[in-house]
Amino acid sequence: MKSGLKKLFVSTMVCSSMMSASSVFAADTLAKIQRTGTLVIGTRVSSQPISYVINGHPMGYAIDICNDVAAEIKKELRMPNLRVVYKTVSPTERIPMLRSGQIDMECGTSAHSVIRDREVDFSTNYYMAEIRMAVKSSSKVQELDDLDHKTVVTTAGVISDKYLKRSIRGSDLNIHKIYGRDHAESFALLAAGKADAFVGADSTLAGLIATSGHPRDYKIVGTALSVDPYAIMLPNNDAKMKAVADKVVIGLWRSGKMDQLYKKWFLSPIPPRNVALNMELNKANKVLRARPTDAGN
Repeated sequence: MKSGLKKLFVSTMVCSSMMSASSVFAADTLAKIQRTGTLVIGTRVSSQPISYVINGHPMGYAIDICNDVAAEIKKELRMPNLRVVYKTVSPTERIPMLRSGQIDMECGTSAHSVIRDREVDFSTNYYMAEIRMAVKSSSKVQELDDLDHKTVVTTAGVISDKYLKRSIRGSDLNIHKIYGRDHAESFALLAAGKADAFVGADSTLAGLIATSGHPRDYKIVGTALSVDPYAIMLPNNDAKMKAVADKVVIGLWRSGKMDQLYKKWFLSPIPPRNVALNMELNKANKVLRARPTDAGN
């Protein structure tokens, strides 16, 4: 091999080796957490009752689950004083922040889809969400066909928009779509009359309605456009981190503690207005309870 080519070959192999080592290290989230002494959990601002913030304090069904994951990580790393930091993320920020290491896992209303599998991993599922519509109680909208020549809001970066597009593809419906930066803004657009319907997950819609101060002014309608599995979003190709999260979520299902969490957040009064959503467990969640899985859509 000529000298110049040999140098190029060696240089390429070194760079390749460095990239490979970097890639492996980046995927070892537990090692990063141990090194920094901090676990950073991504949360949502207004995804009641699953993940939301009141007076700077994160709370919700997913937050309780992720607090158990944090406790398991402390045990795994033998770091009882591990610092746990919560960082709010928007739907458009969550995947880039997870991939860049700004957060170590995301505990919100993230649907596990096969498309997202290319960029991130997911734990065993903890909730099955029905994608439906919230409208004003006075509205005559009952199904998707009733939205012809009307305005529909979805939240930017969420998968509900994909299902809406898929449902109206090939139809004669003329729907004007607008987007909120987060669920709170999307609901505000509905409340202000700037949208005739808000398409989103049943839990999020019910949570926003219950905490709006005027729950009787809204209703959830329509056949489900999809049923989506919610799970903890994790760094891609990190088997050790996923193993910890799966152990906790499966344990919650098998022990019956997940049923207690469901009762706490979906059937009992929740902050800030101490209003109950009264959402009985749907069929898809009963199936998930019987057979926990990490399968995505």
